[in-house]
Amino acid sequence: MRKPIYVLFAATVLLIVSLACGLPSALPNIPVTGPTLDANAVETAILQTMEAARTQTAGAVVPASPSPTLTPEPSLTPTATLSPTPLATVTPLVPLISVSVNTNCRAGPGRVYDRVGALMVGETAEVVGRDPTWRYWYIKNPDQVNGYCWVWDEYATVTGNVAVLPQFTPPPTPTPVPSFEVHYDDLDSCVGWWVELQLTNTGVVPFKSMSLTIRDTDEGVDVSMSADKFTDIDGCLDTTTEETLDPGRTVTVSTPVFAYNPKGHKMRATVTLCTATGQNGMCVTQVIKFKP
Repeated sequence: MRKPIYVLFAATVLLIVSLACGLPSALPNIPVTGPTLDANAVETAILQTMEAARTQTAGAVVPASPSPTLTPEPSLTPTATLSPTPLATVTPLVPLISVSVNTNCRAGPGRVYDRVGALMVGETAEVVGRDPTWRYWYIKNPDQVNGYCWVWDEYATVTGNVAVLPQFTPPPTPTPVPSFEVHYDDLDSCVGWWVELQLTNTGVVPFKSMSLTIRDTDEGVDVSMSADKFTDIDGCLDTTTEETLDPGRTVTVSTPVFAYNPKGHKMRATVTLCTATGQNGMCVTQVIKFKP
């Protein structure tokens, strides 16, 4: 934009100069008519022309755009380093059982069920269920592959999530099997000689009748009897009688009398106990050999 203005200014100055100075010299022989140019007026005109050119030049200059004001970036506050929160100890989902005393593992929750294994001190087993009373645990049998059994809670420690364990209905109580033990006790006499035997009920049902046979194998002599009670004859004076032989009890019974003294002879006793009178119900037989 400035170049055309300076060209115009220069042309104007030359024109004025040529009019002021060159015109009379170009026509020396021609008398000049009209007013004479004043040198001061010419100078004034030149100055005015230069001022006008300067004003135009200044107006043509486009002021530079002001620098944009920069908003200072906010200072970042350092974020505190968070320490990792320790993970809580997770309770194992699978409950496990151990015992402080060697404990039988049975086919059901109770002593009336058969023993099918044992959980020993130092062993652990997986718990898969419980009984309604929370007194027995249904576990994987440590002594049988793919087997299960019930353990009493008395000496047990169970870890894991027992809340998810199903409640199992115990199997039907098995039919009690009566049992007993028989031992030779003594040889007694008053009028004749008889053998005294000790009977112990090791089962869970009482016995109410009995029968026995004693055979002197040296003499080939047998004596037999049956009764709905259990009688002990003590010499010639005292007699003790029990109507039933309850579980856990021990009684002494006297055999029939031998007419001779069988001391030192080989003897065999066959004893049968029954859960009902008249040798009825469930009956169990034991045989022992002894020498009085």
